[in-house]
Amino acid sequence: MRTTTVRRRLLAATALLPVLALAACGSDPKTASGTAPGQQAVSAAAEDLVSGLKKSDTAAALLPADIRSAGTVRFGASIGAPPSAFYADQATKKAAGIDIDFTDAVARLLGLTVQREEASFETILPALGSGKYDVGTGNFGVTETRLKTIDFVTYIDDGQGFAVKKDNTSIQPVTDLVQLCGLTVGTGAGTTFETTLNAKKSVCTDAGKQPFEVKAFSDNGSTLTSLQNGRVDITMSTINGLRYQASQEASGIRFLGEFHRLDVGFAFKKGSPLTPAFQAAVNELIKNGTYERILKKWGVTDSAVKESQISPPEHK
Repeated sequence: MRTTTVRRRLLAATALLPVLALAACGSDPKTASGTAPGQQAVSAAAEDLVSGLKKSDTAAALLPADIRSAGTVRFGASIGAPPSAFYADQATKKAAGIDIDFTDAVARLLGLTVQREEASFETILPALGSGKYDVGTGNFGVTETRLKTIDFVTYIDDGQGFAVKKDNTSIQPVTDLVQLCGLTVGTGAGTTFETTLNAKKSVCTDAGKQPFEVKAFSDNGSTLTSLQNGRVDITMSTINGLRYQASQEASGIRFLGEFHRLDVGFAFKKGSPLTPAFQAAVNELIKNGTYERILKKWGVTDSAVKESQISPPEHK
């Protein structure tokens, strides 16, 4: 991953912020890690790339009439840890991160006000179907299973990776889940990681080996602590999140590498009329250069997509 000056300032100041879930499973970074972002991180997170954006009449025209008339859009947001979404300032509970910047940027182009409600990761997608939220954010990966009930408008490419304690040299980069046989794997509850692992447990018995054990945690801090304390041997989480965490000297973890890439997108109930407008807005951000500036701000330029898509098939 390419490093920028902003990213170096941010990384240096957020040494203990955990990122061990599919983009923030709703935990409070201060509570989870025992520390809050330092002043440098707050300053970097406060870099404003959004407020100067003007409404795009072309994109806004694609909004359904009721949303355009109301002028607001309801977001269910999982806010846990950088670089996806976290609280840079615990006192004001002002959220920052990739998801936050893209949400606010798209809303600007569409002429909408964001009504953001923090929610636990595993509750957001079901709440879209019930109509509680119009849109969900939480670094949601596009998978075949989710596509049955959810539509997506993609904005980055992230995916699945693994990490171990820094002093663990016996576990090598995972390219096949059979390498996990006999190990205890920690991951976030309700994530694609938990689903993938539980669906593939048979690879070990098929190979005549001891199955791996999956331990799912509801918050980032518990997952990180379990790895640090040796209660799990390895963790599976987001590529960007694990890379970010591994770059923190005090975290004591080592990123093993990518396992499976996934598109990440805004989530909507199936058939939502909002998707064309959101796609147009993301593509406008790509065109006007704001998109690249947001990725550079958070040090994730290798997660760029060439264009936004509506519910593309899962990467194979």
